[in-house]
Amino acid sequence: MATSRLARREAKQLFRFCLVDGRVDEDRARRVVEKVLQSRRRGYFAVLDHFLRLLKFDYAARTAEVESAVPLAADLQARVQARIYSAYGPGMTTMFDENAALIGGMRIKIGSDVYDGSVRFGLAALGKSLGVTINGKATA
Repeated sequence: MATSRLARREAKQLFRFCLVDGRVDEDRARRVVEKVLQSRRRGYFAVLDHFLRLLKFDYAARTAEVESAVPLAADLQARVQARIYSAYGPGMTTMFDENAALIGGMRIKIGSDVYDGSVRFGLAALGKSLGVTINGKATA
């Protein structure tokens, strides 16, 4: 147990070393991984495992995934992106994707935050409140 605690602490230190102006510098992260792999010291897999986990959390927190039922017009994409920047800061990466299963509306996922304004979500919520069966499954 002490090894995993030490590995987490070392991974956090390495992660902090990779931050430049609050963002992960990819070149530094690559160099860190190379150095840790070359060192082959005891517990280096656990350190790298936790370091990778921290990188994934950081990437997810700085990436907005926007799904809509139909392609969004360029001006609407720009407005959505501007609202995301104003709420989460200018370091965000925004990816737009189509998902016909949403029926209509939009779904935005940023890290663990999900903003679902899709028709599919609205229908599912309505069905749940009414106790209606959807897709052969009871929702009550």
